[in-house]
Amino acid sequence: MPKDSSIKSVLIIGSGPIIIGQACEFDYSGSQAARSLREEGIRVILINSNPATIMTDPMMADRVYLLPLTVESIEQILEENQIDAVLPTMGGQTALNLCKEADELGVWEKYNVRLIGVDIKAINKAEDRELFRQFMIELGIQVAPARIANSYLEGKEFAQEIGFPLVIRPSFTLGGTGGGFVHSKDELDEALNRGLQASPIHEVLVEKAVLGWKEFELELLRDDNDNVVIICTVENLDPMGVHTGDSITVAPAMTLSDTAYQDMRNKAMMMMRNLGNFAGGCNVQFALNPENEELIAIEINPRVSRSSALASKATGYPIAKVAAKLAIGYTLDELSNQITGTTSACFEPALDYVIVKVPRWNFDKFKGADETLGLQMKSVGEVMAIGRTFPEAIQKACQSLENDAVGLGYYGKSLMKSEQLLERLKTPKWDRIFRIKDALMEGVSVKTIQQLTNIDRWFLYQINDIVNLEKQLQEHDLESVPATLLREAKQMGFSDKQLCYLFGNCEEEDVYEKRKSLNIVRTYKMVDTCSAEFEAKTPYFYSTFDTQNESIPSDRKKVIVLGSGPNRIGQGIEFDYCCTHGLQAIQECGYDAIMVNCNPETVSTDFDMANKLYFEPVFWEHLWEIIELEKPEGVIVQLGGQTALKLAKRLQEKGIRIIGTSFDNMDIAEDRGRFSDLLKDLGIPYPNYGTAYTTDEALDVAKEVGYPVLVRPSYVLGGQRMRIVINEEELEKAVISLLKHLPGNKILIDHFLDRCQEAEIDAIFDGEEFHVMGVMEHIEPAGIHSGDSNAVLPAFNLTPLEVTTMEYYAEKIARALDIRGLINIQFAVKGGKVYVIEANPRASRTTPFIAKAYQVPYLNIATKVMLGANKLKDFTMEKKLDGFAIKEPVFSFNKFPGVNKELGPEMKSTGEAIRFIRDLRDPYFRQLYKEKSMYLSK
Repeated sequence: MPKDSSIKSVLIIGSGPIIIGQACEFDYSGSQAARSLREEGIRVILINSNPATIMTDPMMADRVYLLPLTVESIEQILEENQIDAVLPTMGGQTALNLCKEADELGVWEKYNVRLIGVDIKAINKAEDRELFRQFMIELGIQVAPARIANSYLEGKEFAQEIGFPLVIRPSFTLGGTGGGFVHSKDELDEALNRGLQASPIHEVLVEKAVLGWKEFELELLRDDNDNVVIICTVENLDPMGVHTGDSITVAPAMTLSDTAYQDMRNKAMMMMRNLGNFAGGCNVQFALNPENEELIAIEINPRVSRSSALASKATGYPIAKVAAKLAIGYTLDELSNQITGTTSACFEPALDYVIVKVPRWNFDKFKGADETLGLQMKSVGEVMAIGRTFPEAIQKACQSLENDAVGLGYYGKSLMKSEQLLERLKTPKWDRIFRIKDALMEGVSVKTIQQLTNIDRWFLYQINDIVNLEKQLQEHDLESVPATLLREAKQMGFSDKQLCYLFGNCEEEDVYEKRKSLNIVRTYKMVDTCSAEFEAKTPYFYSTFDTQNESIPSDRKKVIVLGSGPNRIGQGIEFDYCCTHGLQAIQECGYDAIMVNCNPETVSTDFDMANKLYFEPVFWEHLWEIIELEKPEGVIVQLGGQTALKLAKRLQEKGIRIIGTSFDNMDIAEDRGRFSDLLKDLGIPYPNYGTAYTTDEALDVAKEVGYPVLVRPSYVLGGQRMRIVINEEELEKAVISLLKHLPGNKILIDHFLDRCQEAEIDAIFDGEEFHVMGVMEHIEPAGIHSGDSNAVLPAFNLTPLEVTTMEYYAEKIARALDIRGLINIQFAVKGGKVYVIEANPRASRTTPFIAKAYQVPYLNIATKVMLGANKLKDFTMEKKLDGFAIKEPVFSFNKFPGVNKELGPEMKSTGEAIRFIRDLRDPYFRQLYKEKSMYLSK
């Protein structure tokens, strides 16, 4: 049927700030949905409180509300706009819960607004554990034995009935929050209480745990005519017992028999068709008994999810975009597949490659946290890799993780003994895939590892193939390795750096030159959704070592944008926002924009954002071969955070133009010692400092600069391993820890300015004019990382002289560093004197916040300045802020009970929200100021 012509305007509800379990995949889905609806001439109104997302940019919707996600905010929007329908399926669990609350209060009925895509009954049926269980029983689909409990006593009673092991699943929560496994009576009390408290309706499902079974997910779409298509089948490498967000996943499913697959398809379709009023994207999870292929349903999510973003990038099928059109009445057969341009949206994707997703954790930020993986999701991000085989894809994924891995293995690091490895493998932890490989290298059998981990033998044999080839490679050096063996190694995903460790006595560059001379070079294949059965129109590529190259460079001038890799604390969604704007600005300047990134959750890796997308690790070897093929005018590193910046030196050495600020000037700002020398030359005050490479040197420096001191390594992100210490004993511990984790890194020791005010400036410089984007004042006192501080824009407690001094110093630094584009500078103010703490010659976490607060497209402007296409005088930058904007950090400490929640120089927040206030008398602000700024003198 054609679209519903009665729908003229739609409200899309976002997911709010980034937390563990709900990340930028909902920015991606919400952005796709908004674009999809506007294509149909529908007016889109959007609510979200996250300033770091492209979703909340003015260009994405007809009207954007940066408001807290509450019923009060919804009512305000409904009063100010004529809204026909609300789409709640693009904002994760947050949006579904908010829609349910608004429905219970009669808000939708009061304003004559209807829900599209899904109705309340369908939400309840999927999210309420008992209703879901009854729903499955009615359909004749098996579920694990379970009972619903609304009290602690009920839970204990049911636990005795069902028997251990158990799983506690709270209703209406996200990312497994509050859930957990119970192996004995001793663990039951705490698990029940935690689950009941986590559920907004004080309800848990006490369920028999099917630990060790295999887990599968299906991504489906359904329309109003009951047509259902399976977009992707995803297999979890980890068995049941590890949250799917923390599991390594593979697509297409590798170990599923055809009969089990057909059974799963049929049951998933039956579930969708009987869910109720539902049209759009859906995720269904199953557990399969590996002994007899018995199948049980785990859950159904009547919304797009983290897996939807992964499935979209894995297949090239724009799930959220199609789901939005289905929600307004279209049927699948009426829509076309945008990748091919010729086939219908009914055409189920077929993959002739392997996708591997590996989660990224930040346990280093949560000292003392339980690193065991279980029902509660703990990863902060993920990477996706594409290869022709599983070994190639898993090795590429490991190279993408930004944790110093150069492939699957711990090269150059201490290895565990086989007894330690066997003990380690019993418990799922973040490094289990690496430890499996270590165990196989030690000669442990596949059978033993399978018994310890319950991971399917097929995956273990694939990893064993990597091990066997690695042992063959170790018998050679670079000179003697046969060309056939070298080609096989590259086809299996071994990086040049990995091969250096195996051959010894050679450099990465030597390996590259050797294989290039043998014509062992990357070729690029297109992601086309249909295994090349139809010609694809969208330039979306991955690399492999094959004979045919499908990526043909154009003769147009082109610019490469480097992405930021996986989300992690200190480097998150804000850099995707920056990259997306960068791509648009490059295209507006007449260049072809080429995107390189490996994060499946981002808008910047959408198939139609850049002129060309390379879904590849942000890793030197991969980047260099793309540059060799495409021959760009230059590379932009300022928009991708520390990940991109780290590759600037190699680009400089290769003679590749870095668009914007030069490498040497960026290095001065990044190298804490060189930067302090620059400030000294410029006559700008800074805390006394010294540099050290050993503990003895550090003790001498600290004595000279005076305690307390701030100890930190150069070239770090998010305050990694920064410490404030007050005596020699603490200093020695801090330096030993730094040398252990970052050997050879220069250590900077600053005198710490306690009891002072912190502030920061974001600015743009074009070589002539300097423009201050915003001056932000931190509410928290010095010593708390800027990413963890509440920041107020504009500054309210600094004197005009202090603000002017900061702006004067900022311009002086920008001119000295010959900045082209963005710079962020952080200050400390004590006794009326302004000190410079650090400068970041790149986009920062605050860049999108300022752009949203003032409603100025700063990233677009900065990119054009970097390209030299425009000067600042070409733009009108009128700021529109009536009052103040506050950046509120958001934490996910609830995922790590018992960890130290005290804030310090190392960043711990996972995301942020924006809040607007009219004036400083606002009760919210007064309370915040009273709680957070107790050390500031007034």
